[in-house]
Amino acid sequence: MSEDVVKAMVSIASYVEKVSNEIDKESVTRFLKILTSALANKRKILVVGAGRSGLVGKAFAMRLMHLGFNVYVVGETITPSISEGDVLVAVSGSGSTQIVLSVASAAKRAKAQVVAVTSFAESPLGKISDHVVVIPGRTKVATETDYFARQVLGMYEPLAPLGTLFEDSVMIFFDGVIYALMNILGVGEEDMKKRHANVEFV
Repeated sequence: MSEDVVKAMVSIASYVEKVSNEIDKESVTRFLKILTSALANKRKILVVGAGRSGLVGKAFAMRLMHLGFNVYVVGETITPSISEGDVLVAVSGSGSTQIVLSVASAAKRAKAQVVAVTSFAESPLGKISDHVVVIPGRTKVATETDYFARQVLGMYEPLAPLGTLFEDSVMIFFDGVIYALMNILGVGEEDMKKRHANVEFV
């Protein structure tokens, strides 16, 4: 059994390495410019995703906060409204998750800049976004587009072959983005520690 765990870890790591070589570097460069411009112009960044993609998005938002960005997670009680010139980072492997699409559409109406992180550039999310970063990993689009409806109906997917590879790849991609931003902004780990939570559950 333990061999299965190690085998799965190696397989997933190998896939993430393969993905890193397939990501369009120009799209990453533009994503970094969008983020640094938001920081320089004191714009808000909102992050949205459903399920595991949402958890990956939250981890990314936390690191952006450590870097000094004005960042929020959609759905949290303290998240403010989005305004013209702000940035929405929308994470959806399929690019058709209804809750993420609804948020992205609202952001577009508010004249915010929408960045899609998805496996499908031609998905509904990709088509309405101002910029798309394609992260391979999601191998199919679910017939039911509403995330919560899929959970209620029991429409789950196998561990590694489908959604999980997207989420694992996006997590590492976002960590890479943070590393690049640290270099661009000249921010070190000690600087980030100053913004790390110091009031926590014990």
